[in-house]
Amino acid sequence: MTATAGARVNWARNITFTAPEFFRPEKLSELRAVVAGAQGIRVLGTGHSFNDMADSPGAQVSLAGLPPEVEIDSANSLVRVSAGLSYATLAARLDRQGFALRNLASLPHISVAGATATGTHGSGAANQSLSAAVKGLELVTAGGDVVEVDGDAVAGAVVHLGALGVVTRLILAVVPSFEVAQRVYEDLPLDVLDDHFAEIMASGYSVSLFTDWRGPRLTQLWIKYLVEADPHAIATSTVAPAPPVTEEPWFTATPAPAARNPVPGVAADSCTEQLGVPGPWFERLPHFRPDFTPSAGDELQSEWLLPAEHAVPALHALRQIAGDIAAAVRVCEVRRIAADDRWLSMAYRRDSVAFHFTWIPDTAAVLPVVTAIERQLAPFGPRPHWGKIFTTPAADLHDRYERLPDFLALARHYDPAGKFRNAYTARVLGS
Repeated sequence: MTATAGARVNWARNITFTAPEFFRPEKLSELRAVVAGAQGIRVLGTGHSFNDMADSPGAQVSLAGLPPEVEIDSANSLVRVSAGLSYATLAARLDRQGFALRNLASLPHISVAGATATGTHGSGAANQSLSAAVKGLELVTAGGDVVEVDGDAVAGAVVHLGALGVVTRLILAVVPSFEVAQRVYEDLPLDVLDDHFAEIMASGYSVSLFTDWRGPRLTQLWIKYLVEADPHAIATSTVAPAPPVTEEPWFTATPAPAARNPVPGVAADSCTEQLGVPGPWFERLPHFRPDFTPSAGDELQSEWLLPAEHAVPALHALRQIAGDIAAAVRVCEVRRIAADDRWLSMAYRRDSVAFHFTWIPDTAAVLPVVTAIERQLAPFGPRPHWGKIFTTPAADLHDRYERLPDFLALARHYDPAGKFRNAYTARVLGS
């Protein structure tokens, strides 16, 4: 197998990768040979990171050519899956066998390996990050050896930022398949969140709040709820009822009369079905449909997670710079995520609230706003999403992740010569 050359960019086209060699092996043996022979190497997944995490001074490798394996262990509620598969592909195959994942991110096109390696999450006060579903993984280490990681070791290795090796397979926990419905509501005053934030966030299986910071209101609320969990649901009904929280007198948002896109002014044809129509979990938990290829080059993204109890004070802190945010943002999404035990998870040992920003595609305009947001959120100990745009220095990250020294020791164990290090790990981890 020979390396290919040529310019490669990420999904948003804000990063042009500089790795001089690119490989797309079709067999595990080929991947092992590539890793063993490289001076430096990083994995390029679906390219949905907005920074240089996947770049390398040596080689880049894609896992998309490896066999797309999905092996279900029904007795133990587990699935063994090829790392390069997308969640959209995996979910459809799981559902055909009567199984599901507990949660999904808003975009189903991302790879299982890339999402779990960066701590990516969905939404829900009782739902953990996607990495929390990982019960085991297989990786190719610097010398080309294949290593199985399971048991307690998974907590340290699963959110690895590409620094331990090339993950080739993962074992995920699964649950019986279930149905979900979602409704969208519009124009809720931000002040309502002062007294009812927790109540709203607990009103569905997955809840997302959106604002463009151009006014003191939420532009949209997306409430996704389990159809069978609603006492008013009728098995033969084609439309599930509204969540009870929307009947409270203080809930003044209005139901959207038609399908909506969370980004203002963008058509809803790429979004999952709304208006309370029940459907399979994998066709409702994401915001976007897998049969629509995401657009490229028209947005940047940042996200910070902080303790859930600081949600309302953090909202007030951000309102102080609402004008600056509004000048660069397309939409901001607020979600809840349950705590997990993954060392480098943004929700490590704390129930969290996430503030996600979809920016205009202008890095020069976005970076000063990113810095301003980090300054406003600093009192609450924010942890930035590893795969998005942030300027938090390594020293602050060390303060916010108590197991980061242990992770660096783990990286030295698996990769003593630093084959998987790059400019990103030097800048973000200090290693």
